[in-house]
Amino acid sequence: MTVSSTRAKQRSQTQAVGQAAMRVKLWLGAVLALAGCATAPRTGPAQTVPVRIIAFNDFHGQIEPPRRTVPYVAPDGRQVPVPAGGAAWFASAVQSLRAGHPNNVTVSAGDLISASPLISAGFLDEPTILAMNLIGLDFNAVGNHEFDRGREELLRMQNGGCARHTNREPCGLDRDFPGARFGFLAANVRTRDGGTVLPSHGLRRFGSGRTQVTVGFIGLTTRNTATLVTPAGVAGLTFADEAESINALVPQLRAGGADAIVVVIHEGVETDVPYDDRSCRGMRGDLMEILARLDPSIDVVVSGHTHNAYICDYGAVDPARPFLVTSAGRGGVLLTTIDLAIDPVAGRVVSRQANFTIVQSAPYRAGGNEVAQTDIVPRFAPDPAVAALVQRYAVAIAPVAGRVVGRLTGPASRERVESGESVLGDLIADAHLAATSAPEAGGAQIAFTNQTSVRADVIPAPDGSVTFGQLFTAQPFGNNLVVKSFTGRELRAILEQQWASGTNTLTSPIMLTPSRGLTYSYDLRRPEGQRILDLRLNGQPVGDDTSYRIAFNSFLASGGDNFTLFRGGRDMVGGPLDIDAIERYIAAGSPLTPPAADRIRRLSP
Repeated sequence: MTVSSTRAKQRSQTQAVGQAAMRVKLWLGAVLALAGCATAPRTGPAQTVPVRIIAFNDFHGQIEPPRRTVPYVAPDGRQVPVPAGGAAWFASAVQSLRAGHPNNVTVSAGDLISASPLISAGFLDEPTILAMNLIGLDFNAVGNHEFDRGREELLRMQNGGCARHTNREPCGLDRDFPGARFGFLAANVRTRDGGTVLPSHGLRRFGSGRTQVTVGFIGLTTRNTATLVTPAGVAGLTFADEAESINALVPQLRAGGADAIVVVIHEGVETDVPYDDRSCRGMRGDLMEILARLDPSIDVVVSGHTHNAYICDYGAVDPARPFLVTSAGRGGVLLTTIDLAIDPVAGRVVSRQANFTIVQSAPYRAGGNEVAQTDIVPRFAPDPAVAALVQRYAVAIAPVAGRVVGRLTGPASRERVESGESVLGDLIADAHLAATSAPEAGGAQIAFTNQTSVRADVIPAPDGSVTFGQLFTAQPFGNNLVVKSFTGRELRAILEQQWASGTNTLTSPIMLTPSRGLTYSYDLRRPEGQRILDLRLNGQPVGDDTSYRIAFNSFLASGGDNFTLFRGGRDMVGGPLDIDAIERYIAAGSPLTPPAADRIRRLSP
C-alpha cells in the first residue's frame, strides 16, 4: 500500500469514526428528548456548558513591559492611562481569567514571535516560546511573521532542538530548547504535496458523558504572507484563500463532534472607534471579504494582523452570520475573554459574549512624567516563574542591549505624516545611503527603506543617548543591504508599486521612505502609472534613461511587500546588515539631528 493510499484510508477511517460519533450524539439527543416527554415537560432551557476562550494576537515577543498604556474611560468620563504588558503580568492576568472557569482554552491569532525586541529576538524568540509554555497557551495560528526566518525555523519553534537555520546561533542560553508545548495551526499554508506545513485545526473537549462538549479551532494566516516575508523563506509553500480553507474544514469538524467552531486567523479589520466602543463603526479591511464568505455556522472569529483592538458583532453587518469578531491589539497589553454557552444536546452555541481585560503592569516614566498604576482596573502581580525566565534572559542580553551607540538631538518617530513617510524612516534611509555610497560599497546615489521594516520609535534618553537595544527594536529583522542599478523610468515604476494590487492599496499603501536628496510629489487622482510627479535627485529632474545606483534591504530585493520590480536591476553589490548601518550612522554623526519628514509631497486629498 502506498503512502498516499494509506493516508487516504486513514482519512476515511477518521471520517467514519467522526460520523459515527455524530450519529451517536444525535441518537442520544433523541432518546433524552423522548425520555423528557415520557416523564414531565421541560420547564426551562436545556442545561448549557460554559466555555471560556482567552484570546490575544500580535504579541511580537514582548516579554518585557513594552512601556505602553491602554486608555481606560472611567465611569465619571475621565480617561485614565493604564501601564500594560509584559509576560509576567500577562501570565497572572491569564490565570485570573481562568479562575472559576474550568472549561477554558487560550489562543493566539498569530505573530506571536518575530519583529520582537532584542531580549527575545536576540535568542531567536526562544524566550517567548518558553514563556508561553509556562503561561499555558493552547493554540497559536501562524501569522506572517512566524515565517520571517523560514519554514524550517518555524518548525524548530514547534518541535524544539538546536539546529541552525539562520545567521544567529540557536540555544544561546538554554542548551536544550524543548519547542512549543502548544500547537501552531496553519490551515491555509500548503506544501507541494497538497498537505499543510502544520496542523490545520485542533479540538478541545470539556465535561463528560451527556454534558461533554467539543470546541474546534481552525487556525490560519493571511493569504498575503508570501508578499510580507522574504520569499526564500516560504519557497515551496502556497497560502490559500482563507474563507475556502475554513469552509472546507467545517464539515470535518462537525463530523468529529464539534459543538462550536472558532476561527483563529491572522487577518483583521480597522474601525473608526476606540477599542472600548462596541459599535465597530467603520468596520473595514481585508478580513471583511473573508467574513462575508464564511460558513454561517461558525461561532467566533479571533483575528489579528492590523494591531487594532475591537469586539464586533458581525451579525449587525450580516444577520445570517451572527458571530463575534475580536482582536486584542498588539504586544500583550489586552486580553479578550469570550464566553460561550453550549447546549450539549443540540450541539450548538446558544449564547456568546466577549470582554477586554487590560493587562495592567509596572509603572514607568515617559517624557518626565510617571505613568502610574491605578485601582480603577484590576492590578496583576508578576507571575514568579515567568518573571524569573524573563529576568534570566534580560541579564544575558543586557550588555548588548544597553550599549550606547550615539546620541540624537530629538526623537525619531515611526509615525507617518500625511505623505506617508516618517522621521525614523528617513533616518534609516539616510543610514543606508551612507553605508553604501562609497564606490567600493556599491556607489549608491539613492536609498529606500520600507515602512513595514520600521517597528518602533527611537526615543533618546534625557542626555540624548540611544542604545543598541533601541535600534534593534526599531529594526529587528537583520536584513542585508544591496545596491543595484535602475533607470529613472524603472525607479518611477517602483514608486508606483506603493499603490499596486495585493497588499498595497490606495487607501493603505506600503510606502518607501527615500534618502536625503530624493524628492517627489504624488497625485492619486491620476491614472496608475502617472501618479509620480516632479521626481528629483539633489534638485535635478530624474531622467528616464539615466542609470541610478539604488540601495535597499534584502527583503525588498526578493520582492517583499509586493515590490516585485526590486528583483530586477543590474550590477548588484552586497552590503552590511541594516542594523549595523544605522548604528554606524548615528555614531558618526553624534549628536545627530533627525531629519524632517519632508521629502514626499501628497497632492491629492
